[in-house]
Amino acid sequence: MSQPDNKNRMWSGRFSESTSELVAAFSESVSFDQRLYRQDIAQSTAHARMLARVGVLSTADADAITAGLEQVRDEIERGAFVWKTELEDVHMNIEARLTEIIGDAGKRLHTGRSRNDQVATDIRLYTRDAIDRLLPLIDTLADGLLGLAEAEADSVMPGFTHLQIAQPVTFGHHMLAWREQILRDRSRLVDARARLNVLPLGSAALAGTVYPLDRHYVAEQLGFAAVSENSLDAVSDRDFAIEFCAAAAMILVHLSRWSEELIIWSTPMFGFVSLPDRFCTGSSIMPQKKNPDVPELVRGKTGRVIGDLNALLVLMKGQPLAYNRDNQEDKEPLFDAIDTVTICLRVYAEMVPHIVVRRDACRAAAAKGFSTATDLADYLVGKGLPFRDAHHVVGAVVGYAAQHQRDLAELSLDELRRFSSAIEADVHQHITLEASVSARKTYGGTAPDQVRAAIARARRALAQRSPR
Repeated sequence: MSQPDNKNRMWSGRFSESTSELVAAFSESVSFDQRLYRQDIAQSTAHARMLARVGVLSTADADAITAGLEQVRDEIERGAFVWKTELEDVHMNIEARLTEIIGDAGKRLHTGRSRNDQVATDIRLYTRDAIDRLLPLIDTLADGLLGLAEAEADSVMPGFTHLQIAQPVTFGHHMLAWREQILRDRSRLVDARARLNVLPLGSAALAGTVYPLDRHYVAEQLGFAAVSENSLDAVSDRDFAIEFCAAAAMILVHLSRWSEELIIWSTPMFGFVSLPDRFCTGSSIMPQKKNPDVPELVRGKTGRVIGDLNALLVLMKGQPLAYNRDNQEDKEPLFDAIDTVTICLRVYAEMVPHIVVRRDACRAAAAKGFSTATDLADYLVGKGLPFRDAHHVVGAVVGYAAQHQRDLAELSLDELRRFSSAIEADVHQHITLEASVSARKTYGGTAPDQVRAAIARARRALAQRSPR
Protein backbone atom coordinates (compact mmCIF):
# COMPACT_ATOMS: atom_id res chain seq x y z
CA MET A 1 0.00 0.00 0.00
CA SER A 2 1.36 3.42 -0.91
CA GLN A 3 2.05 5.94 1.81
CA PRO A 4 0.15 9.21 2.18
CA ASP A 5 1.69 12.14 0.37
CA ASN A 6 2.12 14.38 3.40
CA LYS A 7 4.38 16.76 1.52
CA ASN A 8 1.77 17.85 -0.97
CA ARG A 9 -1.54 17.16 0.77
CA MET A 10 -2.46 19.50 3.61
CA TRP A 11 -5.28 17.22 4.70
CA SER A 12 -3.48 13.88 4.26
CA GLY A 13 -3.06 12.94 7.91
CA ARG A 14 -6.34 11.03 7.87
CA PHE A 15 -5.45 8.94 4.79
CA SER A 16 -3.40 5.77 4.41
CA GLU A 17 -2.74 6.05 0.67
CA SER A 18 -2.08 8.76 -1.83
CA THR A 19 -4.77 10.17 -4.05
CA SER A 20 -4.96 8.50 -7.43
CA GLU A 21 -3.31 10.56 -10.16
CA LEU A 22 -6.52 10.23 -12.14
CA VAL A 23 -8.60 11.56 -9.22
CA ALA A 24 -6.10 14.36 -8.63
CA ALA A 25 -6.39 15.45 -12.26
CA PHE A 26 -10.17 15.02 -12.16
CA SER A 27 -10.68 17.03 -8.98
CA GLU A 28 -8.19 19.88 -9.32
CA SER A 29 -9.54 23.38 -9.81
CA VAL A 30 -6.38 25.46 -9.81
CA SER A 31 -6.34 25.45 -13.61
CA PHE A 32 -9.32 27.81 -13.53
CA ASP A 33 -9.65 29.18 -9.99
CA GLN A 34 -6.14 30.68 -9.97
CA ARG A 35 -7.79 33.85 -11.28
CA LEU A 36 -9.05 34.32 -7.70
CA TYR A 37 -5.54 34.95 -6.40
CA ARG A 38 -5.99 38.68 -5.74
CA GLN A 39 -9.17 38.10 -3.77
CA ASP A 40 -7.63 35.14 -1.91
CA ILE A 41 -4.59 37.16 -0.89
CA ALA A 42 -6.72 40.14 0.15
CA GLN A 43 -8.96 38.06 2.40
CA SER A 44 -6.01 36.09 3.81
CA THR A 45 -4.30 39.36 4.68
CA ALA A 46 -7.41 40.67 6.43
CA HIS A 47 -7.84 37.33 8.23
CA ALA A 48 -4.23 37.37 9.49
CA ARG A 49 -4.53 40.93 10.75
CA MET A 50 -7.75 40.04 12.53
CA LEU A 51 -6.18 36.96 14.16
CA ALA A 52 -3.41 39.18 15.54
CA ARG A 53 -5.97 41.76 16.65
CA VAL A 54 -7.85 39.17 18.76
CA GLY A 55 -4.66 37.57 20.09
CA VAL A 56 -4.81 34.27 18.20
CA LEU A 57 -1.67 35.14 16.21
CA SER A 58 1.35 37.09 17.34
CA THR A 59 2.00 40.43 15.68
CA ALA A 60 5.25 39.03 14.34
CA ASP A 61 3.46 36.12 12.68
CA ALA A 62 0.82 38.42 11.20
CA ASP A 63 3.49 40.76 9.84
CA ALA A 64 5.35 37.80 8.33
CA ILE A 65 2.16 36.49 6.74
CA THR A 66 1.29 39.90 5.28
CA ALA A 67 4.76 40.36 3.84
CA GLY A 68 4.81 36.79 2.53
CA LEU A 69 1.45 37.21 0.83
CA GLU A 70 2.69 40.38 -0.86
CA GLN A 71 5.63 38.40 -2.19
CA VAL A 72 3.32 35.66 -3.45
CA ARG A 73 1.16 38.24 -5.24
CA ASP A 74 4.25 39.76 -6.82
CA GLU A 75 5.43 36.35 -8.01
CA ILE A 76 2.04 35.58 -9.55
CA GLU A 77 1.83 38.92 -11.33
CA ARG A 78 5.40 38.59 -12.63
CA GLY A 79 4.62 35.11 -13.95
CA ALA A 80 7.20 33.55 -11.60
CA PHE A 81 4.71 31.57 -9.51
CA VAL A 82 4.52 27.83 -10.18
CA TRP A 83 0.95 26.55 -9.95
CA LYS A 84 0.80 22.92 -8.85
CA THR A 85 -2.22 20.80 -9.72
CA GLU A 86 -1.39 18.37 -6.91
CA LEU A 87 -2.24 21.20 -4.48
CA GLU A 88 -5.75 21.24 -5.94
CA ASP A 89 -6.75 24.88 -5.81
CA VAL A 90 -5.70 28.50 -5.57
CA HIS A 91 -5.97 28.51 -1.77
CA MET A 92 -3.63 25.61 -1.10
CA ASN A 93 -1.17 26.77 -3.76
CA ILE A 94 -0.88 30.18 -2.15
CA GLU A 95 -0.70 28.79 1.38
CA ALA A 96 1.96 26.25 0.42
CA ARG A 97 4.13 28.90 -1.21
CA LEU A 98 3.60 31.24 1.75
CA THR A 99 4.82 28.51 4.09
CA GLU A 100 7.89 27.98 1.92
CA ILE A 101 8.68 31.68 2.23
CA ILE A 102 8.01 32.33 5.94
CA GLY A 103 7.96 28.89 7.56
CA ASP A 104 5.60 27.82 10.34
CA ALA A 105 3.84 31.18 10.50
CA GLY A 106 2.33 30.31 7.12
CA LYS A 107 0.79 27.20 8.63
CA ARG A 108 -1.00 29.32 11.24
CA LEU A 109 -2.85 31.42 8.66
CA HIS A 110 -5.66 28.89 8.28
CA THR A 111 -6.59 29.08 11.96
CA GLY A 112 -10.29 29.73 12.39
CA ARG A 113 -11.27 29.25 8.78
CA SER A 114 -11.99 26.52 6.24
CA ARG A 115 -11.64 26.39 2.51
CA ASN A 116 -15.44 26.40 2.55
CA ASP A 117 -15.77 29.93 3.89
CA GLN A 118 -12.52 30.94 2.20
CA VAL A 119 -13.74 30.15 -1.32
CA ALA A 120 -17.18 31.62 -0.61
CA THR A 121 -15.45 34.86 0.33
CA ASP A 122 -13.15 34.82 -2.69
CA ILE A 123 -16.01 34.32 -5.14
CA ARG A 124 -18.07 37.09 -3.57
CA LEU A 125 -15.10 39.44 -3.80
CA TYR A 126 -14.45 38.41 -7.40
CA THR A 127 -18.08 38.86 -8.44
CA ARG A 128 -18.26 42.21 -6.67
CA ASP A 129 -15.14 43.35 -8.51
CA ALA A 130 -16.66 42.19 -11.79
CA ILE A 131 -19.83 44.20 -11.17
CA ASP A 132 -17.73 47.25 -10.36
CA ARG A 133 -16.03 46.90 -13.74
CA LEU A 134 -19.29 46.31 -15.61
CA LEU A 135 -21.19 49.32 -14.29
CA PRO A 136 -18.93 51.89 -16.00
CA LEU A 137 -19.23 49.93 -19.27
CA ILE A 138 -23.01 50.10 -19.01
CA ASP A 139 -22.82 53.80 -18.24
CA THR A 140 -20.64 54.38 -21.31
CA LEU A 141 -23.06 52.42 -23.48
CA ALA A 142 -26.07 54.26 -22.06
CA ASP A 143 -24.36 57.58 -22.73
CA GLY A 144 -23.67 56.51 -26.32
CA LEU A 145 -27.32 55.67 -26.81
CA LEU A 146 -28.30 59.03 -25.36
CA GLY A 147 -26.04 60.84 -27.83
CA LEU A 148 -27.38 58.83 -30.76
CA ALA A 149 -30.95 59.50 -29.65
CA GLU A 150 -30.26 63.22 -29.47
CA ALA A 151 -28.74 63.27 -32.95
CA GLU A 152 -31.71 61.38 -34.40
CA ALA A 153 -34.56 62.91 -32.40
CA ASP A 154 -36.34 64.03 -35.61
CA SER A 155 -35.41 61.08 -37.82
CA VAL A 156 -38.56 59.20 -38.84
CA MET A 157 -38.45 55.44 -39.16
CA PRO A 158 -41.07 52.69 -39.15
CA GLY A 159 -42.05 51.21 -35.84
CA PHE A 160 -42.84 47.51 -35.99
CA THR A 161 -45.06 44.97 -34.33
CA HIS A 162 -44.84 41.38 -35.52
CA LEU A 163 -42.00 42.75 -37.72
CA GLN A 164 -44.74 44.43 -39.76
CA ILE A 165 -44.82 48.19 -40.19
CA ALA A 166 -47.10 49.55 -37.49
CA GLN A 167 -46.71 53.29 -36.86
CA PRO A 168 -43.96 55.80 -37.57
CA VAL A 169 -41.57 56.53 -34.72
CA THR A 170 -38.31 58.43 -34.48
CA PHE A 171 -34.92 56.75 -34.48
CA GLY A 172 -34.10 58.70 -31.35
CA HIS A 173 -37.13 57.21 -29.62
CA HIS A 174 -35.96 53.73 -30.60
CA MET A 175 -32.50 54.37 -29.12
CA LEU A 176 -34.08 55.54 -25.89
CA ALA A 177 -35.99 52.25 -25.78
CA TRP A 178 -32.65 50.41 -25.93
CA ARG A 179 -31.36 52.66 -23.17
CA GLU A 180 -34.30 51.82 -20.91
CA GLN A 181 -33.40 48.15 -21.23
CA ILE A 182 -29.74 48.62 -20.33
CA LEU A 183 -30.64 50.88 -17.40
CA ARG A 184 -32.80 48.11 -15.95
CA ASP A 185 -29.81 45.82 -16.39
CA ARG A 186 -27.68 48.28 -14.48
CA SER A 187 -30.23 48.36 -11.68
CA ARG A 188 -30.21 44.56 -11.48
CA LEU A 189 -26.43 44.52 -11.12
CA VAL A 190 -26.53 47.16 -8.39
CA ASP A 191 -29.17 45.13 -6.54
CA ALA A 192 -27.15 41.94 -6.96
CA ARG A 193 -24.04 43.68 -5.63
CA ALA A 194 -25.88 44.78 -2.50
CA ARG A 195 -27.07 41.25 -1.77
CA LEU A 196 -23.68 39.60 -2.36
CA ASN A 197 -21.80 42.15 -0.27
CA VAL A 198 -22.02 40.01 2.87
CA LEU A 199 -18.95 38.38 4.44
CA PRO A 200 -19.04 34.57 4.86
CA LEU A 201 -15.50 34.31 6.28
CA GLY A 202 -15.62 33.19 9.90
CA SER A 203 -18.27 30.56 9.23
CA ALA A 204 -15.43 28.01 8.97
CA ALA A 205 -16.46 24.64 7.56
CA LEU A 206 -20.16 24.96 8.42
CA ALA A 207 -20.68 25.54 12.16
CA GLY A 208 -18.58 28.58 13.00
CA THR A 209 -15.38 28.32 15.05
CA VAL A 210 -14.15 28.23 18.63
CA TYR A 211 -11.73 31.11 18.02
CA PRO A 212 -12.80 34.65 19.05
CA LEU A 213 -12.90 36.02 15.54
CA ASP A 214 -13.79 39.65 14.90
CA ARG A 215 -15.77 39.13 11.73
CA HIS A 216 -16.94 42.73 11.56
CA TYR A 217 -13.33 43.91 11.48
CA VAL A 218 -12.63 41.59 8.51
CA ALA A 219 -15.79 42.79 6.79
CA GLU A 220 -14.65 46.39 7.20
CA GLN A 221 -11.17 45.57 5.86
CA LEU A 222 -12.62 43.88 2.76
CA GLY A 223 -15.40 46.39 2.13
CA PHE A 224 -18.31 44.11 2.97
CA ALA A 225 -21.45 45.84 4.22
CA ALA A 226 -22.39 43.07 6.65
CA VAL A 227 -21.42 39.64 7.94
CA SER A 228 -23.44 36.50 7.30
CA GLU A 229 -26.01 35.57 9.92
CA ASN A 230 -25.88 31.80 9.55
CA SER A 231 -22.75 29.71 9.02
CA LEU A 232 -24.55 26.82 7.30
CA ASP A 233 -26.05 29.13 4.73
CA ALA A 234 -22.89 31.20 4.31
CA VAL A 235 -20.65 28.36 3.15
CA SER A 236 -23.21 26.70 0.90
CA ASP A 237 -24.93 29.73 -0.65
CA ARG A 238 -24.33 30.47 -4.31
CA ASP A 239 -27.44 32.58 -4.82
CA PHE A 240 -25.24 35.57 -5.53
CA ALA A 241 -23.53 33.77 -8.43
CA ILE A 242 -26.88 32.67 -9.85
CA GLU A 243 -28.26 36.18 -9.47
CA PHE A 244 -25.26 37.65 -11.24
CA CYS A 245 -25.60 35.17 -14.10
CA ALA A 246 -29.30 35.96 -14.34
CA ALA A 247 -28.49 39.67 -14.61
CA ALA A 248 -25.76 38.90 -17.15
CA ALA A 249 -28.15 36.75 -19.17
CA MET A 250 -30.67 39.60 -19.26
CA ILE A 251 -27.96 41.99 -20.46
CA LEU A 252 -27.06 39.60 -23.26
CA VAL A 253 -30.71 39.03 -24.16
CA HIS A 254 -31.09 42.78 -24.60
CA LEU A 255 -27.88 43.08 -26.61
CA SER A 256 -29.01 40.12 -28.69
CA ARG A 257 -32.30 41.85 -29.50
CA TRP A 258 -30.40 44.97 -30.52
CA SER A 259 -28.09 42.81 -32.58
CA GLU A 260 -31.00 41.28 -34.43
CA GLU A 261 -32.28 44.73 -35.31
CA LEU A 262 -28.86 45.99 -36.41
CA ILE A 263 -28.34 42.88 -38.54
CA ILE A 264 -31.69 43.44 -40.26
CA TRP A 265 -31.32 47.21 -40.51
CA SER A 266 -27.88 46.97 -42.12
CA THR A 267 -29.01 44.69 -44.95
CA PRO A 268 -29.46 46.35 -48.38
CA MET A 269 -33.16 45.50 -48.22
CA PHE A 270 -33.56 47.81 -45.22
CA GLY A 271 -30.49 50.02 -45.35
CA PHE A 272 -31.47 51.90 -42.20
CA VAL A 273 -27.97 51.95 -40.72
CA SER A 274 -24.35 51.44 -41.63
CA LEU A 275 -22.00 49.91 -39.08
CA PRO A 276 -18.39 51.11 -38.88
CA ASP A 277 -16.08 49.04 -41.05
CA ARG A 278 -13.89 48.19 -38.06
CA PHE A 279 -16.79 46.30 -36.50
CA CYS A 280 -17.48 44.25 -39.62
CA THR A 281 -15.66 41.71 -41.79
CA GLY A 282 -15.74 40.70 -45.42
CA SER A 283 -16.11 37.44 -47.27
CA SER A 284 -13.30 35.20 -48.49
CA ILE A 285 -15.15 34.65 -51.77
CA MET A 286 -17.68 37.48 -52.25
CA PRO A 287 -15.86 40.82 -52.47
CA GLN A 288 -18.99 42.91 -52.03
CA LYS A 289 -19.84 41.58 -48.56
CA LYS A 290 -19.78 43.63 -45.38
CA ASN A 291 -20.84 41.27 -42.63
CA PRO A 292 -22.14 42.52 -39.25
CA ASP A 293 -19.92 40.15 -37.29
CA VAL A 294 -20.02 41.97 -33.96
CA PRO A 295 -23.83 41.89 -33.63
CA GLU A 296 -23.88 38.30 -34.88
CA LEU A 297 -21.28 37.19 -32.35
CA VAL A 298 -23.08 38.96 -29.52
CA ARG A 299 -26.29 37.23 -30.57
CA GLY A 300 -24.44 33.92 -30.54
CA LYS A 301 -22.67 34.50 -27.22
CA THR A 302 -26.01 35.16 -25.56
CA GLY A 303 -26.64 31.41 -25.61
CA ARG A 304 -23.43 30.84 -23.65
CA VAL A 305 -24.48 33.10 -20.79
CA ILE A 306 -28.00 31.66 -20.68
CA GLY A 307 -26.27 28.27 -20.51
CA ASP A 308 -24.04 29.48 -17.65
CA LEU A 309 -27.12 30.52 -15.69
CA ASN A 310 -28.80 27.20 -16.35
CA ALA A 311 -25.66 25.31 -15.29
CA LEU A 312 -25.59 27.06 -11.92
CA LEU A 313 -29.29 26.51 -11.31
CA VAL A 314 -28.97 22.81 -12.06
CA LEU A 315 -25.78 22.61 -9.98
CA MET A 316 -27.51 23.89 -6.87
CA LYS A 317 -30.94 22.34 -7.17
CA GLY A 318 -30.19 19.02 -5.46
CA GLN A 319 -27.62 19.96 -2.85
CA PRO A 320 -28.31 19.47 0.85
CA LEU A 321 -26.72 21.84 3.36
CA ALA A 322 -23.94 22.64 3.78
CA TYR A 323 -20.96 22.69 1.42
CA ASN A 324 -20.60 19.94 -1.19
CA ARG A 325 -17.78 19.39 -3.65
CA ASP A 326 -20.30 19.97 -6.44
CA ASN A 327 -19.75 23.64 -5.75
CA GLN A 328 -16.33 23.48 -7.33
CA GLU A 329 -18.34 23.55 -10.56
CA ASP A 330 -19.71 27.00 -9.79
CA LYS A 331 -16.65 28.88 -10.95
CA GLU A 332 -16.34 28.10 -14.65
CA PRO A 333 -19.93 29.14 -15.52
CA LEU A 334 -19.58 32.26 -13.38
CA PHE A 335 -16.21 33.16 -14.89
CA ASP A 336 -17.50 32.54 -18.40
CA ALA A 337 -20.55 34.73 -17.79
CA ILE A 338 -18.35 37.52 -16.44
CA ASP A 339 -15.90 37.30 -19.33
CA THR A 340 -18.61 37.10 -21.99
CA VAL A 341 -20.83 39.91 -20.76
CA THR A 342 -17.76 42.12 -20.26
CA ILE A 343 -16.46 41.80 -23.82
CA CYS A 344 -19.95 42.16 -25.31
CA LEU A 345 -20.59 45.36 -23.39
CA ARG A 346 -17.18 46.68 -24.38
CA VAL A 347 -17.72 46.19 -28.10
CA TYR A 348 -21.23 47.65 -27.98
CA ALA A 349 -20.07 50.65 -25.95
CA GLU A 350 -17.44 51.34 -28.62
CA MET A 351 -19.69 50.65 -31.61
CA VAL A 352 -22.96 52.44 -30.77
CA PRO A 353 -21.75 56.06 -30.99
CA HIS A 354 -20.42 55.38 -34.49
CA ILE A 355 -23.55 53.87 -36.01
CA VAL A 356 -24.50 55.86 -39.13
CA VAL A 357 -28.25 56.32 -39.57
CA ARG A 358 -29.50 56.40 -43.17
CA ARG A 359 -32.34 58.84 -42.57
CA ASP A 360 -33.73 58.83 -46.12
CA ALA A 361 -34.00 55.05 -46.14
CA CYS A 362 -35.67 55.05 -42.74
CA ARG A 363 -38.21 57.62 -43.81
CA ALA A 364 -38.92 55.90 -47.12
CA ALA A 365 -39.61 52.65 -45.27
CA ALA A 366 -41.94 54.43 -42.85
CA ALA A 367 -43.93 55.71 -45.85
CA LYS A 368 -44.74 52.14 -46.78
CA GLY A 369 -47.22 49.84 -45.12
CA PHE A 370 -49.82 52.53 -44.38
CA SER A 371 -48.12 53.45 -41.11
CA THR A 372 -50.36 56.51 -40.62
CA ALA A 373 -53.60 54.51 -40.72
CA THR A 374 -54.11 54.94 -36.99
CA ASP A 375 -53.69 58.69 -37.44
CA LEU A 376 -56.52 58.70 -39.97
CA ALA A 377 -58.69 56.77 -37.52
CA ASP A 378 -57.83 59.26 -34.75
CA TYR A 379 -58.68 62.09 -37.16
CA LEU A 380 -62.15 60.59 -37.74
CA VAL A 381 -62.66 60.19 -33.98
CA GLY A 382 -61.90 63.89 -33.71
CA LYS A 383 -64.67 64.49 -36.24
CA GLY A 384 -67.18 62.65 -34.06
CA LEU A 385 -67.04 59.01 -35.23
CA PRO A 386 -66.83 56.26 -32.59
CA PHE A 387 -63.39 54.67 -32.72
CA ARG A 388 -64.69 51.27 -33.90
CA ASP A 389 -66.55 52.91 -36.79
CA ALA A 390 -63.46 54.94 -37.63
CA HIS A 391 -61.37 51.76 -37.53
CA HIS A 392 -63.74 50.12 -40.03
CA VAL A 393 -63.65 53.12 -42.37
CA VAL A 394 -59.87 53.29 -42.37
CA GLY A 395 -59.63 49.56 -43.01
CA ALA A 396 -61.65 50.11 -46.18
CA VAL A 397 -59.43 53.07 -47.15
CA VAL A 398 -56.30 50.94 -46.67
CA GLY A 399 -57.80 48.21 -48.85
CA TYR A 400 -58.45 50.74 -51.59
CA ALA A 401 -54.96 52.27 -51.31
CA ALA A 402 -53.33 48.84 -51.40
CA GLN A 403 -55.30 47.92 -54.51
CA HIS A 404 -54.05 51.07 -56.22
CA GLN A 405 -50.52 50.77 -54.80
CA ARG A 406 -50.54 54.19 -53.18
CA ASP A 407 -49.94 55.43 -49.64
CA LEU A 408 -52.75 57.06 -47.65
CA ALA A 409 -51.18 60.50 -47.94
CA GLU A 410 -51.15 60.09 -51.74
CA LEU A 411 -54.92 59.68 -51.95
CA SER A 412 -56.88 62.75 -52.99
CA LEU A 413 -59.52 64.36 -50.81
CA ASP A 414 -62.25 63.15 -53.17
CA GLU A 415 -60.96 59.58 -52.95
CA LEU A 416 -60.88 59.70 -49.16
CA ARG A 417 -64.38 61.20 -48.93
CA ARG A 418 -65.78 58.15 -50.74
CA PHE A 419 -65.39 56.32 -47.46
CA SER A 420 -66.66 58.95 -44.99
CA SER A 421 -68.28 62.36 -45.32
CA ALA A 422 -66.56 63.31 -42.05
CA ILE A 423 -63.28 63.64 -43.91
CA GLU A 424 -62.56 67.27 -44.68
CA ALA A 425 -59.91 69.35 -46.44
CA ASP A 426 -57.58 69.34 -43.42
CA VAL A 427 -57.13 65.58 -43.49
CA HIS A 428 -53.70 65.58 -45.15
CA GLN A 429 -52.31 67.68 -42.30
CA HIS A 430 -52.88 64.70 -40.01
CA ILE A 431 -51.65 61.74 -42.05
CA THR A 432 -48.12 62.72 -43.01
CA LEU A 433 -45.24 60.95 -41.29
CA GLU A 434 -44.05 64.10 -39.54
CA ALA A 435 -47.56 64.90 -38.34
CA SER A 436 -47.93 61.38 -37.04
CA VAL A 437 -44.80 61.37 -34.90
CA SER A 438 -45.28 64.97 -33.76
CA ALA A 439 -48.77 64.13 -32.53
CA ARG A 440 -47.50 61.40 -30.17
CA LYS A 441 -46.86 63.89 -27.35
CA THR A 442 -47.77 61.77 -24.37
CA TYR A 443 -45.05 61.45 -21.73
CA GLY A 444 -42.61 58.89 -23.05
CA GLY A 445 -43.99 59.12 -26.59
CA THR A 446 -42.13 59.31 -29.89
CA ALA A 447 -42.73 63.01 -30.69
CA PRO A 448 -39.39 64.77 -31.21
CA ASP A 449 -40.24 67.20 -28.41
CA GLN A 450 -40.87 64.25 -26.08
CA VAL A 451 -37.65 62.58 -27.16
CA ARG A 452 -35.71 65.73 -26.34
CA ALA A 453 -37.55 66.06 -23.03
CA ALA A 454 -36.62 62.47 -22.18
CA ILE A 455 -33.00 63.18 -23.05
CA ALA A 456 -33.03 66.27 -20.82
CA ARG A 457 -34.48 64.23 -17.94
CA ALA A 458 -31.81 61.59 -18.48
CA ARG A 459 -29.02 64.16 -18.40
CA ARG A 460 -30.39 65.71 -15.20
CA ALA A 461 -30.60 62.27 -13.60
CA LEU A 462 -27.01 61.55 -14.58
CA ALA A 463 -25.85 64.82 -13.06
CA GLN A 464 -27.60 63.99 -9.80
CA ARG A 465 -26.61 60.33 -9.56
CA SER A 466 -23.94 59.35 -7.09
CA PRO A 467 -21.18 56.99 -8.36
CA ARG A 468 -23.14 54.03 -6.98
